[in-house]
Amino acid sequence: MQAERDAADKVKRKDPILVVIGNPPYNAFAGVSPEEEEGLVETYKGAYQVEKVNQRTGKTAKDRHGNPVRKRRYRLSDPEARGGWGIRKFNLDDLYVRFFRLAERRIAEVTGRGVVCFISNSSWVTEPSFVILREHLLESFNRVWIENLHGDRKRSEYAPDGRTSETIFAIPGFSPGIKQGVATTLWVKTGEPSPALVLLRNDINAAKAADRRAQLLQTLEEINPENRYSSAAPAKDNRYSFWPMVVSADYAQWPKIIDLCAVPPSNGLMEKRGGSLVDIGRDALEERLKIYFDRSIEWQDYKALGHRLARKQARFDPKKAREKAIAAEKFLPERIVRYAVRPFDIQWAYYTGVRPVWNEPRPALWEQVWQGNGFLLTRLRSGKDPEGAPMYFTPFLSDDHLLSPDAVAIPGRLRTRQPGIRGALFEGQEGPPAQIGSNLSVRAEQILSHLAADARKEDSTLWMHALGIGYSPAYLNENADGVRRDWPRIPLPATKDALLKSAELGERIAALLNTEAEVKNVTSGASRPELKIIGNITAVEGGTLDPARDLLIDAGWGHGGKGGITMPGKGKLIGRDYTAAERGAVAEGAAALGLTKEQAFGQLGERTCDVYLNARAYWKNIPAKVWDYYIGGYQVIKKWLSYREGKLLGRALTVEEARYVRDMARRIAALCLLQPELDANYAAVKADTYPWRA
Repeated sequence: MQAERDAADKVKRKDPILVVIGNPPYNAFAGVSPEEEEGLVETYKGAYQVEKVNQRTGKTAKDRHGNPVRKRRYRLSDPEARGGWGIRKFNLDDLYVRFFRLAERRIAEVTGRGVVCFISNSSWVTEPSFVILREHLLESFNRVWIENLHGDRKRSEYAPDGRTSETIFAIPGFSPGIKQGVATTLWVKTGEPSPALVLLRNDINAAKAADRRAQLLQTLEEINPENRYSSAAPAKDNRYSFWPMVVSADYAQWPKIIDLCAVPPSNGLMEKRGGSLVDIGRDALEERLKIYFDRSIEWQDYKALGHRLARKQARFDPKKAREKAIAAEKFLPERIVRYAVRPFDIQWAYYTGVRPVWNEPRPALWEQVWQGNGFLLTRLRSGKDPEGAPMYFTPFLSDDHLLSPDAVAIPGRLRTRQPGIRGALFEGQEGPPAQIGSNLSVRAEQILSHLAADARKEDSTLWMHALGIGYSPAYLNENADGVRRDWPRIPLPATKDALLKSAELGERIAALLNTEAEVKNVTSGASRPELKIIGNITAVEGGTLDPARDLLIDAGWGHGGKGGITMPGKGKLIGRDYTAAERGAVAEGAAALGLTKEQAFGQLGERTCDVYLNARAYWKNIPAKVWDYYIGGYQVIKKWLSYREGKLLGRALTVEEARYVRDMARRIAALCLLQPELDANYAAVKADTYPWRA
């Protein structure tokens, strides 16, 4: 074995190599590369050394031998203003990344020409963490071909016909393959100086692995297989993405949504305690947390109750956590607050900042939750396909996974304790009087001041404008890849009137998303004709429904997964044509909105469906596009139902909860019918934008 190792080491380190080919391991490893690998992955993090400065003296720190103390820094995490990428959390721990660096070094830096061909995890093609890796490949190779093999079950990829996209490794009757999406890549270095060309093929039509493998083999017989590939345009502005981008011509010139913020936004809360701190019912949550904070209950007695906060988990010692919590504070009823779990799914949560009761309590977010404030939520990149709108609005505390993969909450306004110091204290905490101001960056405030926007609205105008743009289908289609791969970029109107008009649309969207507030003619008052017929609870055999018996959901919309996770099910859905009365109501409502009936059905769908609770009751007439409506990667109504399956909820729905589904469907229908106006607004803003860069 030693002889084999030495022979392999000679080849890997000394002999000239022309071809590197393989399927490197996908699993992650902890820490930096071992010494014998010479810190391979550190190169792709942009590692460098700086002298450590003594904070007290301002001088270079010295070790006991008098030598300067140096510390490691990374270009990935350095701020963009200092030449870095501003990526605070990066993941380069998959083993295949080390193989990438080894192959690049041997072919590009040692031999000077050759070929590399790997099949690997596909994350490196687009994800921000791999920006320096991609930058290296552009400098090292003349051509890069990428074949996207899909199969990413974490993103729930689907073929156009609705079939789940299998990983290329799936073998019928033997193995489902892996959950991670994969790609093959071919790098060529000719030895001649020429700019790198990156080509990618992204054929999603073959959902089955066997079909995809056959399709790949068939391409070998084609005369011009490159016709199947699209050219990428890697550049600094798109983090050297190797994905061919579908974006409008000016997209890169617009500000990212977080560029408008005065302070970095906070992620939502992360529980990871089996739902102990979050509940659909307030009473159950209150009872559970009163017991948890009851100092008269000894640990063994509390543990015997079987609550999930008594279970050991990774980096969570439940006994020590409880001792710390009850020593620091008592149960406070006012800490039970509304909690946005998923789009349109508002539950209850108990907040405590005592770590580690919550896995991530996000005190910076909690500090900004106060009556009158609101949060625009978005994410760094898309986590699912389809994603739908990449934004949401809520006045409540929010969950880290409200949007996929991770939601950040941007407060419309900031409460601070001292002028010029960002960061707030929750109401009731000791400290100087709080001051409330806008959460706008210096440049955003300059633009708003120049437009002379209404001072009364200045704290929320830009955020509501961003929401109005983010829900425009035209904006999402024209800039699909830009929005999918990074923070959404938002064009800013060049005039005050255009800004206020766009913000007014955003306010209407925010009202429809805020399910705790009634919307006139949608959920209160005289309902609009096209909405009044949507989502009414109906008995299968006609007659009157018995709430105690007929509102139990048992149609299979959800089931329990590992670790208490709720998994969606197929449920029971019957698609059908609209009735004559339903079509007439839609036509009447469309006319009142200034739409043709063709436009209205184009927004709602040409067919509708009945959604079943059980064998006895259903929600009647939920239009196809309302049922298929996605926000942040979640199919809104279906996701809500999955958490309310009778076996998981432990009871039937209340009458109010059954009506909530009806109102949710009507709110989404109103959003759908607003889309032509949103598209027209986006077109007007795009045609006359305020320059972001001064």
